[in-house]
Amino acid sequence: MDGNKDESERCISLAKKYLAEGEKSKALKFLNKAERLYPSQKAKEIIEEITTMNGTATGKKTHSEESTKENVRQRKSSTGRGGSEENKGDSDTVDRSYTQDQLEAVKRTKKCKDYYDVLGVQKDATENDLKKAYRKLALQMHPDKNKAPGATEAFKAIGNAFSVLNDTEKRRKYDLYGPETDTTSDPRRGQQHGYSHGFEGDISPEELFNMFFGGGFPTNNVYTTHRPRHAHQHHQHHRTTNVSNDGSYTLLLQLTPIILLVLLSLLSSFFVSDPLFNMHKTDKYTFQRKTGNLQVPYYVKKDFRVEFKSDLRRLERQVEEEHISSLRQNCWRERSYKENMLWRARNYADARLYEKASNLETPSCDQLNKIYSS
Repeated sequence: MDGNKDESERCISLAKKYLAEGEKSKALKFLNKAERLYPSQKAKEIIEEITTMNGTATGKKTHSEESTKENVRQRKSSTGRGGSEENKGDSDTVDRSYTQDQLEAVKRTKKCKDYYDVLGVQKDATENDLKKAYRKLALQMHPDKNKAPGATEAFKAIGNAFSVLNDTEKRRKYDLYGPETDTTSDPRRGQQHGYSHGFEGDISPEELFNMFFGGGFPTNNVYTTHRPRHAHQHHQHHRTTNVSNDGSYTLLLQLTPIILLVLLSLLSSFFVSDPLFNMHKTDKYTFQRKTGNLQVPYYVKKDFRVEFKSDLRRLERQVEEEHISSLRQNCWRERSYKENMLWRARNYADARLYEKASNLETPSCDQLNKIYSS
């Protein structure tokens, strides 16, 4: 149904173009097609407007309008070569931007019930299996390459599926609780929530795509939608009048959240104390200490003091956990970048790039290995 809606919008846009050029018969043709695909109030209004224009035309236009109607009837009833070629050309204008295979791929992704189904992998799939499946599907479904209706949402679903299944903890929870598609809590997010199954990744789909492919595709189409212009000046005038009348009220609504944030930040500064440590040296945290176990450096204030040894051990354990978490994230990025470069080198048979990728170091991973081996 979403595909029909997109096609209907495209037919309406073409009808507006033909109407501006004075070709009412072609405009009506595409408006009627839009109504068959996905009935909408917009198409009905334009059809009524064209009908009104035809009904109130002067006597000098009567003969021209009758000829136009006769031509429309002839084109509809004609089985000759000329009518077929014109219909084919109009159809190509609407449908040429994507293939049937691309549309089927989008529909397949929409029907998937879980993330494993989205990526086309088994539940025991390894990290390499997930990356291989993601590379293939992301290239196939990227909105700048696949113009089929729903390709953007399918691309988001593929990125979200990889982000969740490639994270050990998120994958464990996903396998434990299963897909959750409760759309009643927020009707406005029903369709999007159906793609996420109640689980979402830490990074956006376009950021993940750029990590794999080095920004080889522009991502300006991933989250943008096109809104056609209004064809008539009286709509614009009506909208301008509303904006001028509601300007002061809108400005007040826009400033209200900012004022509340400022007030909340001022109030919180009186009640919330600073943390006991910082992983980096700042103006407040100037004195360096090291944990007793892993010798991880951290910084405290000048008046730092703990009452009991148990409190110090708890604090240092928190420092080490934060340090290891940071190393894990950096290690994942380093390994992904290196593996992606190796994959591109093998794919393009680039020996120099392969040598460069092989020599890339992963310092965060080395530190993690050192910690776990000690």
